[in-house]
Amino acid sequence: MRLIIALAILTLGSAGPSRAQSLFTGRIADAHGAPVEGALVSFTRGDPPHTLTVYSGADGSYRTPVLSGTGPWSLRVRRIGWKDLERANVGAGPSETRLDLTVERETDPASVAGQLPANRWYALLLAEVNDPVQREELVRQCTYCHQQGNWATRMLRPDDQWEKVLSLMARMGAGLSPELRAQVPKLFTTAYDPATAVAALTAKMSAPDFAPAPAVAVRDAAVEEWVLGGPASMQHDLAVHPDGTIYSVDMTQDKLFHLDPSVPGGKRESFDVPQGDLPLGGVFGGSGSPAPPNANAHVGPHSLQVAPDGALWITLALGNQLARFDPKNSRWSIHPLEEGYYPHTLRFDPKGRIWYSVAASNHIGVYDPASGSHRWIRLPAPTWGQAFASRALPFFLWLGRHVDLSGASAGEGVTAPVPYGIDIAPDGGVWFSQLNAHRIGRIDPETLSVELVDTPFTAPRRLRFDGHGKLWIPGFSSGLLARFDPETREFKTWEIPIEPRGSETPYALNVDRGRDLVWICGTNSDSLIRFDLRTETFTVYPLPTRVTYTREVDFDREGRVWASNSNLPAWQIEGMLPRVLRLDPHAVPASRPLDARADGP
Repeated sequence: MRLIIALAILTLGSAGPSRAQSLFTGRIADAHGAPVEGALVSFTRGDPPHTLTVYSGADGSYRTPVLSGTGPWSLRVRRIGWKDLERANVGAGPSETRLDLTVERETDPASVAGQLPANRWYALLLAEVNDPVQREELVRQCTYCHQQGNWATRMLRPDDQWEKVLSLMARMGAGLSPELRAQVPKLFTTAYDPATAVAALTAKMSAPDFAPAPAVAVRDAAVEEWVLGGPASMQHDLAVHPDGTIYSVDMTQDKLFHLDPSVPGGKRESFDVPQGDLPLGGVFGGSGSPAPPNANAHVGPHSLQVAPDGALWITLALGNQLARFDPKNSRWSIHPLEEGYYPHTLRFDPKGRIWYSVAASNHIGVYDPASGSHRWIRLPAPTWGQAFASRALPFFLWLGRHVDLSGASAGEGVTAPVPYGIDIAPDGGVWFSQLNAHRIGRIDPETLSVELVDTPFTAPRRLRFDGHGKLWIPGFSSGLLARFDPETREFKTWEIPIEPRGSETPYALNVDRGRDLVWICGTNSDSLIRFDLRTETFTVYPLPTRVTYTREVDFDREGRVWASNSNLPAWQIEGMLPRVLRLDPHAVPASRPLDARADGP
């Protein structure tokens, strides 16, 4: 049945010229006139697209901020349990345009199941794994780079195709133990078989709590999305520049993107990251390359930060280099690593030095731009096997360049510790996480001595300090938010409030120190999650695009939250295109154009 736009559409233009600004209000209701709370109302325009989404309240009403730029707009209303309502060429009136909209209930269980975020499906798979150790391993490794349980990952495959998938997964650093690997085809086939999965997921689809509306605070928020790159891109990390613009790195296409959100629709430009003479796959090139098949990655830009002088520093994971980009003249400088492999996340200390994790070889590196000096610290490994795997990496890279390893399952059985997140404490100490070792550690910045601390939860990932000297850590495979006090050495944990519990995989977090808020990536549930340090309460913000896998969070001066949709591969994302997003918790109502930058002309 077609979707119906009901009631009056006041001052609605069709093909005529659009106004320079738009503001939309209205009410979302069902066929009986009852309000639909928690609907995501999205307006899109431009090529490449720019989308604004707001949420309907308890009475079904919604209101956008003032939107800058010309239309016409395309409209979509989305709510789990209702059919998507879509309309093209929506014009705007001279001041406020009212759109009262009617949505139709979705009664087909298969369609309702298809609307659910990936984590709801993933919970079915986790329920099939009886061994808690193997269940943790499955979560940590199978959601390493992408959502698990989305439409693409739950495709049923024959065993020979699973072998290809698992081998590629191992080459990209996420290998499974032989025992668990042998179970994967049956586990996925059993859990994701539509004949049983749809019934299990929709058994209570008529119950009020099947897909509850978001918290009242969410009603004030707006989410904007800007498409960057193409289906073969991977928008890995982003950073907010002090001038209010955004930089992000495309890891699979070796590009640096620049977005100016103050320009209506967003001004976008890209810069090629120098590849030198490195082959496809960089220093990892060869039959065992971790680059996906559609990549043009020779250096693989991964993480970026803004230096005190306004320049950007970037880890080139596949090129085994650090890169500096000067926005003033668009010039690059490249700084190769002489030790270690796969530079990962970087942070600046108060002296302007760059500390970064080196994931594949179990190092932490430090580079001083002022002196040009570089040092590396090899971290302890929990087991002899992990230590051997880290130290033998150069040999396996050499072997991959001379022997066909494309069908090998190297990397399984023994997993590297993987230094991952890194941050600088108020006292200058350098803290890091070892993802697979389930521990965090501290490096004395002067003596380079290392202290290790086991975490009472699994898979600590990207961590950050708050303004009170406490360290906040996401438990990736444990579905937890953790706080660590470096003085008392005490941990406190909170369960991430995504249902079913344990199906969320918080990849990263960041702390808005001025507002005492922790923002957490809801990587498997298409959400961003806020934790208030003062009240110790969570607020979950649903995101409008299905298959949104966020890896890093940053803030602008107004406290708006920025992230990138970094699912790998990007073609699994709804619309097949990656994007960066901005969540403004207090956007509605607004008296200024949403595109206007608050911290610069």
